[in-house]
Amino acid sequence: MKKIIVIFLIGFVFSTVQAQMDNPLKEGMPNTVKLPSGEVIYDLNGEWDAVYDSGYWAGTFNDIIKITQNDNQYVGVYLLKGDNLVSQNEEKIRGKIKGNVIDEVFFNDITDIETMNLIWAPCKAEISEDGNEIKMKRIYEFKGAETIQTLSLKRK
Repeated sequence: MKKIIVIFLIGFVFSTVQAQMDNPLKEGMPNTVKLPSGEVIYDLNGEWDAVYDSGYWAGTFNDIIKITQNDNQYVGVYLLKGDNLVSQNEEKIRGKIKGNVIDEVFFNDITDIETMNLIWAPCKAEISEDGNEIKMKRIYEFKGAETIQTLSLKRK
């Protein structure tokens, strides 16, 4: 019986320590918010300076993206002019955040250059340790050509 209790306690301590290691954010840290579940995540609400590099075919666009976050989900809307596909006051990004990690992120972007149809294209993202910069990257392939699209956000 003692052996079972010791094994249980070791497992409990290990899982608690692992959970704390996975998310270094603590309540009260700058740019964080505590969810009703108790999880502490980055608070992305607000205006962000945005630089969108669409790759070789359309150039670079500078704007401001306003992110609105509800619990762990967020959307980002262009405030000034947009880019060649997404206009002012339209959503450019959306996704989910889990602790200190951008868990899901999507660009509002094209499926192919010929039709210019828009989709929510999945991409990868990283957020800085202080929660003030986000870098998103999508590899776009069309007719054998590949370009890297990036969206860099810096908190205003």
